[in-house]
Amino acid sequence: MKMIQLSTLELEQKIESEMGENPALESGIEKPSNDPLDNDYEENEKIETDEIEIDQYLSDDEIPSYKLYANNYSSDDDTSTIPVTGGISLHQHLSQQIGNLILSETEMEIAEFIIGSIDESGYLRRSNEELIDDLAFTQNLMVTESQIEKTIKAVQSLDPAGIAARSLKECLQLQLEKKKKDRPEVGHALEIIKNQFDHFSHKHYSKLQERIGLNKEELKTALDLISRLNPKPGGALSSNNQNNQIVPDFILTLEDGELNIQLNQRNAPQLKVSNTYKEMLTGYSESETKTNSQQEAVQFIKQKLDAAQWFIDAIKQRHQTLTLTINAILEHQREYFLTGDERKLRPMILKDIADKVSMDISTISRVANSKYIDTPYGTKLLKTFFSEGLKNEDGEDVSSIEIKKILEQLISEENKKKPLTDQTLSVLMKEKGYLVARRTIAKYREQLDIPVARLRKEL
Repeated sequence: MKMIQLSTLELEQKIESEMGENPALESGIEKPSNDPLDNDYEENEKIETDEIEIDQYLSDDEIPSYKLYANNYSSDDDTSTIPVTGGISLHQHLSQQIGNLILSETEMEIAEFIIGSIDESGYLRRSNEELIDDLAFTQNLMVTESQIEKTIKAVQSLDPAGIAARSLKECLQLQLEKKKKDRPEVGHALEIIKNQFDHFSHKHYSKLQERIGLNKEELKTALDLISRLNPKPGGALSSNNQNNQIVPDFILTLEDGELNIQLNQRNAPQLKVSNTYKEMLTGYSESETKTNSQQEAVQFIKQKLDAAQWFIDAIKQRHQTLTLTINAILEHQREYFLTGDERKLRPMILKDIADKVSMDISTISRVANSKYIDTPYGTKLLKTFFSEGLKNEDGEDVSSIEIKKILEQLISEENKKKPLTDQTLSVLMKEKGYLVARRTIAKYREQLDIPVARLRKEL
């Protein structure tokens, strides 16, 4: 099950690690047992164990580096990898800047701890009291709340603007405070965020005009400025560092209306059990008398041979499981994979595929949640093809993905001055032939991260 859960990139690393740890595991093609040359060799050749230095095999093994890399592909092969722009992490970026701050030695330690507590979005989710306790227990550093607050303010002065904020309000305020105050809209935006944040978050535009004394145009200019601020200042740096590349686990091609699928095994060498180790074991087994050292060697060799064979069998089983699963998914979603039209996606749950391949739902879940497929329409995570089903007015099953696409389209085309309510969206969906209740509309809207109509309203 652990092997199934590994992605292609993780499997490559696992194979490299296993070959480094187990000298009985080698890259290459196993000769068929009925090969006459192989039989002659096995019958006539064996390693003389008296000439072997046992300690060399019982100590740490050293595998030449060339054995840890596969060269079984040509330069004409597709790369099957999608590079992503890399870069330093958010925490590295911040750590490089703290040397420019004027801080005492203690405050510098606090700053480093605070930076380590910032999440991927760039927010500091720990309260001052929690930071004080953490510093005391993990760093044996006793600090006061005033020291914590002073250091947080210092970290908040770093780039990107808005970093280490404790809330969205503070994040937006920090970004506005770094802007030049000679523009009136900056002052208006600061007033809105600092003193009228509740009215701003609920889009009570008339109250904002009344409280701050702005006309409609001035309010619109201030709101436009706020909308251009970054609510997740750490997001860009964090996402760049998550993965250097996405390696699809399956490669789908479309040729003359036929779907062809294959596992991506470009960097995974063929594996075999070492003949040398087999012969060593034979040599020891035929020895009439064995010293303690030789008995330890036999145990060691048996352990390595068994581990190598188990690893090879586990990879074969992984291959069979993934092949069965992806073929079942392709069969179920054939219309989509032939056209790339997401409206062709059929309702499909884990149980549908588990029943087709006679496997446990948990196995299918492990495959779907961690595997990517490279298609002519882009590289996609398998779990995105799974969805619930609904009935249309003709009684046909339709995928919730199709419903969400239409819902997104309706909301994108709405009049933002009078956005559509969930009830209105339900009526419009019915007119299109989809019987979707208001509460189901609300559920799908939340899954799409689309706010309610009141919060979608614009001036």
